[in-house]
Amino acid sequence: MGIKIEQVKRKEKEEFGSSIETILKRDINLFGKSFSHKKKEQFYAELGVLLKSGINLKQALDLITESQTKEKDRLLSSKLNNAITGGMAFAEALKNDTNFSVYECKAIQIGEQTGQLDFVMEDLASYYRKKNEQRREIISSLTYPIIVLFTAFMVVFFMLKYVVPMFEDIFKQNNVELPFLTKVVVKTSLFIELYGIEILISIGILAILLKIVYAKIWFKRYTGNFSLRLPIIGSYTRKIYLTRFTHTMMLLTNSKIPVINALGMVREMLGFYPLKDSLKEIEAEILKGERMSDSFKKHSIFDKKIIALLRVAEEANQTEYVFQKLYDQYSKEVEYQAKNITNVLNPLLTLLVGFIVGIILIAMYLPMFRLSSVIG
Repeated sequence: MGIKIEQVKRKEKEEFGSSIETILKRDINLFGKSFSHKKKEQFYAELGVLLKSGINLKQALDLITESQTKEKDRLLSSKLNNAITGGMAFAEALKNDTNFSVYECKAIQIGEQTGQLDFVMEDLASYYRKKNEQRREIISSLTYPIIVLFTAFMVVFFMLKYVVPMFEDIFKQNNVELPFLTKVVVKTSLFIELYGIEILISIGILAILLKIVYAKIWFKRYTGNFSLRLPIIGSYTRKIYLTRFTHTMMLLTNSKIPVINALGMVREMLGFYPLKDSLKEIEAEILKGERMSDSFKKHSIFDKKIIALLRVAEEANQTEYVFQKLYDQYSKEVEYQAKNITNVLNPLLTLLVGFIVGIILIAMYLPMFRLSSVIG
């Protein structure tokens, strides 16, 4: 569906012009070498502000294009603008660019069809802001263990390369074998040294194969089902996709779109096949006349909270209100669980790295202690 470009009145330009120019004159590098999540957060936030201010989509993209300092940035935003000027819907313009996911394109399509494009922009900005915060927390948790591991690797490399061979010669001269733990570490080091290139090539081939099969439906379905069985991670993954589901259903039901049509639209947006397959079956069951709550109850991916509130929604005819409440609850749960995972991940990784480093260092120092007893 094309977007009608309305002309902004002179009075509206004077009213909003100064504040918008102030926003856009800031250095907002939306399109760097790649369209990262951070840049998407900025992009959707700026568009949401402009659309809320009364600027139409074309003029919003014009302002963003003018604010860019790099030619590559101008070309990308100008490309979207030209597509819209030519009568293409914004969602279609994004769909033709590989930087944007199916979820984004479908969400924006819903915004265009329901007249809530500014709300969808703000929501996408919030969605990517949360993802960026979660990523920062995970990176912060991994930083210390990685530094420790790197330092330990350098120490162990030096000892394996120079110290252990010296002790090995001395032990041979005295007809004494190296300690078992040291021999294991030395053999492992020699194996990596001899077959390091082959190992790297094998990893590269495996990565290419994974990339090839990643787009296959059977692979997505298998990995989706497998992820749900993982402890902690499974619960977290399920809640992430239930958050997306309830949010999109909230948006659609608020726009007075029938539930059966909304389920079909949500199913097209989601790439998580356990939920996608469940929604397909639910859609078919509702068409046969079954109650929505009873259909959801048959699928384990939906918890009791959803079933109970859907039953209330059917009785009170408050579907949009129920999905709003579900979305708020799942959003808070996902945020809380993400913090818990990062809080647990940091000490666990530190302990694991410490254990590995400790074993290796003990293996390196054992020859020194045994040598002193041999010489004595």
